[in-house]
Amino acid sequence: MAYLDVSPMIVALRTSPSDFEMKRGWLRHFPSRHEFKFDSEGNVRLHARCDCAMLAVRREQGLQLWQTFQQWHVSYWRPLEINKEFASHFRKPNPLTRALRNMIAKIRRAVLLHGEDRAAARAPSIVPAE
Repeated sequence: MAYLDVSPMIVALRTSPSDFEMKRGWLRHFPSRHEFKFDSEGNVRLHARCDCAMLAVRREQGLQLWQTFQQWHVSYWRPLEINKEFASHFRKPNPLTRALRNMIAKIRRAVLLHGEDRAAARAPSIVPAE
C-alpha cells in the first residue's frame, strides 16, 4: 500500500508556524488549504480538495507529525491565543458599554464622595495649639 509522505508538513510546522491555525479542532494549513485532525492516539485524518487525501499516513510518520503538532501548539498557537485574549481586555469597548461604564464610574464617585462627607462629619476637629 502506498502512503502519504508528511515529512514536508513536519518541516513546515517547525519552520513556518504562522502558515497554520487551529479552527474547530482542525489544524489548517493556509497555503494548501489542507486540514488535519488528530485523535487521542495520535492518528491523523486529512481533508484536502485534491488527491492528497487519497493516501493514508503511515502510523510512524503520523506519530511524528502528532508530536510536532503538539510542540507547535504549545510553543506557537497557545501563546498566540493568550496574547489575543489579553489584547482584547484592553480593546476600546463599543459605545453602549462605554456609556454603561461611565455611568457606573459616576455612581462610584458619588458614593465615595458621600462616604467621605460622612466620615468627615464624624471625625473630631483637630485644631493646632497656639
